[in-house]
Amino acid sequence: MSTILPASPDTSRRPGELSPVPGRRFGRGPLGLGREIVEGVRVGIAHHLGWAVAVTASAGHEVVDRRRIELIEPGMPAAPIEHEAKPLSDDAAARMVAEVRASALRATSASLDELAVSLPEPIVSVSLRAWPLGFPDDIVVQRRPPHASRADSVMYCQVLAECAHVRGWAVHLFDAKDVEAQAARILGERAGEVLHGPRATLGPPWTRDHRIALASTIVAS
Repeated sequence: MSTILPASPDTSRRPGELSPVPGRRFGRGPLGLGREIVEGVRVGIAHHLGWAVAVTASAGHEVVDRRRIELIEPGMPAAPIEHEAKPLSDDAAARMVAEVRASALRATSASLDELAVSLPEPIVSVSLRAWPLGFPDDIVVQRRPPHASRADSVMYCQVLAECAHVRGWAVHLFDAKDVEAQAARILGERAGEVLHGPRATLGPPWTRDHRIALASTIVAS
């Protein structure tokens, strides 16, 4: 099962008022009272340092879009904590990482907006690789073992989650090592067709990253 990452509470709405999440509507009248109808597409993301593979699937697990998305602006260091911060003082490293994170936020926002406007239905959720939710925020701590090797990857996950929450999309976290097996159990006899079929129907590229991203949308649904 995937983990749902809760968004920060929105205090701008009155108690009991529903969040205007794209792709969600509520039935009206006696038969529809309290029944949520979830429509739209789900995005699975297999990220790397500075870029990611994004696969968008329908509720029936059909791939409607696959693409590479950029997570940082050109010319910015993709792994600032593990590499560029090494010769810097703690204060200089913190300033540099803050600049890189701001760049990642801008680039990721632009990539997700470009994706969203190209899709036939609204995005209802985004699935991301899980990271330790208690991961330290202090750059001084992050740049030292055992955190330095993971800190840059965690930054991209957190930026992706922040961008998704701002847009009203649910965020699911998945274990990349197990998500394909989880999806296969959900799909049963359809597993081979759904997870490997796009290679034949859509053509290359259809890599392990694509399968993981697609599988994460199935587990999230």
